[in-house]
Amino acid sequence: MSTTICQVMGFLVSSLGIGGSIMATAMDTWSTQDLYDNPVTAVFQYQGLWRSCVRQSSGFTECRPYFTILGLPAMFQAVRALMIVGIVLGLLGLFVCIFALKCIRIGSMEDTAKANMTLTSGIMFIVAGLCAITGVSVFANMLVTNFWMSTTNMYQGMQNVQNRYTFGSALFVGWVAGGLALVGGIMMCLACKGLIPEESRYKAVSYNASGRNISYRTGPYKGGPGYEADPRTRKGVGYEEAPRSEDGRRPYPSKYDYV
Repeated sequence: MSTTICQVMGFLVSSLGIGGSIMATAMDTWSTQDLYDNPVTAVFQYQGLWRSCVRQSSGFTECRPYFTILGLPAMFQAVRALMIVGIVLGLLGLFVCIFALKCIRIGSMEDTAKANMTLTSGIMFIVAGLCAITGVSVFANMLVTNFWMSTTNMYQGMQNVQNRYTFGSALFVGWVAGGLALVGGIMMCLACKGLIPEESRYKAVSYNASGRNISYRTGPYKGGPGYEADPRTRKGVGYEEAPRSEDGRRPYPSKYDYV
């Protein structure tokens, strides 16, 4: 029962994490304009991974997608790639995890196969969570670097100072989603151990010793027809020579030849 609960909880937590990663990737508020020095403004700007938006004080919002790929910074494109890879791995992990649930029976699938599928989905969830956390952290580092560079130019009195941007809500959603996917993957890996049958964990071989020692005695070596060992070389108490035919040969072996 505990294994089933751990597996189901891991599936639900991972589902929330993957859903949060998809939501964070689609949001436009990865970076928002800093209003610390200018709290009253007629235009408010914010940017996402796919487009930048401008919201006016009248309530009108205009968004413009990024029409270029090569013109974007390399780190920005890396963040996109990490989020997409995390989402794809998460969706594949959810698909595999559905068939690996112990409460769902599909045909004659054995518990060993379900355990392998559970471990595979858990590893996918862990990698997906790490991709989401890494992508969001890289974007946050870019924001921090640009923020302090803009602040330095502002205090030095330079003209044409660009707007400063700070953390948007999508970053926090991405961090939480990545953490949930990571925790769900760990729970799936822990549930894999309970799904392995006991007989497949410890395979022991039992050896039964014989109750008595049996000795085997063989007769004399015969090199060919007409060969007969010297009866005087035979030793043993109670030996009885088998009856012989007229030509001196034994028509049949003695009872002491083979046991």
